[in-house]
Amino acid sequence: MQQDRPYPTLAEATRIWARIGLLSFGGPAGQIALMHHILVEERRWLGEKRFLHALNYCMLLPGPEAMQLAVYIGWLMHRTLGGIIAGVLFVLPGVVAIMALSWIYALYGNVGPVEALFFGLKAAVLAIVVQAVIRIGSRALKNGAMVVIAAASFVAIFGFAVPFPLIILIAGLIGFIGARTGLPAFGGGNGHGMVGKVQVDDSATLLGEESPDHTQVNRGWAFRISGVFLALWLAPVALLFAVLGPENVFSQIAGFFSIMAVVTFGGAYAVLAYVAQEAVQNYGWLAPGEMLDGLGMAETTPGPLIMVTQFVGFMGAFREASGLSPLLAATLGGLLTTWVTFTPCFLWIFLGAPFIERLRDNAVLTAALTAITAAVVGVILNLAVWFGLHVVFDEVRTATSLGLDINLPVWTTLNLAAAALVLAALVAVFRFKLGPVTVLAGCALTGIALAFMGLT
Repeated sequence: MQQDRPYPTLAEATRIWARIGLLSFGGPAGQIALMHHILVEERRWLGEKRFLHALNYCMLLPGPEAMQLAVYIGWLMHRTLGGIIAGVLFVLPGVVAIMALSWIYALYGNVGPVEALFFGLKAAVLAIVVQAVIRIGSRALKNGAMVVIAAASFVAIFGFAVPFPLIILIAGLIGFIGARTGLPAFGGGNGHGMVGKVQVDDSATLLGEESPDHTQVNRGWAFRISGVFLALWLAPVALLFAVLGPENVFSQIAGFFSIMAVVTFGGAYAVLAYVAQEAVQNYGWLAPGEMLDGLGMAETTPGPLIMVTQFVGFMGAFREASGLSPLLAATLGGLLTTWVTFTPCFLWIFLGAPFIERLRDNAVLTAALTAITAAVVGVILNLAVWFGLHVVFDEVRTATSLGLDINLPVWTTLNLAAAALVLAALVAVFRFKLGPVTVLAGCALTGIALAFMGLT
């Protein structure tokens, strides 16, 4: 039975979602735990089983699963408007914070104290990415087949520069075929266990055990609202291509990040591998070290880590202003990136939510996701190696051997201060189990201190 308590009004829900958005530090794991604490343990809006049901569905989707979980629960509680409010408030603090930091970076990034701060942040970010490889790998690589997929994806992207979307597609097909042919390695699940310390039964919550009427399958509603968000997402992209042409930086930003929104399974770190491969090496929007600076911004501000893409779009437009003021172009580029990155998230939820029960127990789909997650481990390992080379060495060269193009360090350019700071960050993360915000703050302060002493 449902608790005899008043159902939260939309105004009350708005206050709760604003609170969650302002407190959503720590990456997807921390954000999901925060939502569980507030919505399940504290407010008792929904129970453990329903929360995990929604989370497992969001894992099937491209894009930031924590943000999509917020949209799903908002929709569950207050229909479409509730989902929109939840999603917007979840990302809005990060949009504002990253935009402000991007302005500071563009204007003062080469000024001593600011440059020293980001020197320290790079070391912390590298340690956090290494931690992500191990954390995701321990969950995803449960058998030899998954290890092989992870290793193959690493070789493909590191040695052959195979595009991230192609790696994801091949991994998904392998999982699909493996499940259809009944191979044991592809028969396991890929869900989450209990999220919080307190398990709340669905019957003891406001939603109770029964689904609200608006959650029942309604094909007409699903297709109508999906059509609206599809137009909101793709109409600006088509307009930019038609008016400015495909070579304009705004068209390139809109096109690239729209593709990213469709293929980025595996969380923010997998996204970064794809962005680093394309935005740095292909488009030349920013340098490898600047990618690390952007991730440092995203790690230390509220909102999804994928918000780092706003910084990428900002810097790309800043450097290719196309006749506009560089800061105006950069601001528009950053906001455009955010629009095409997050608008599809609403589409995925509103289109799929009425059919969630049908998708939840689909063994073939789960197997495809499992294989994709294994491939993502290899992709993130590539990201860690790529970041590591550019943090610890001042110069990296490309060597060709046996058909492979491999990035190798120039050992004479080893940065001893950076190497020592990376080692300290790794010890802080793995030996002392310090949280990401603590490690980032400590490394940033150390970077400033090293610069003050003339050691950087």
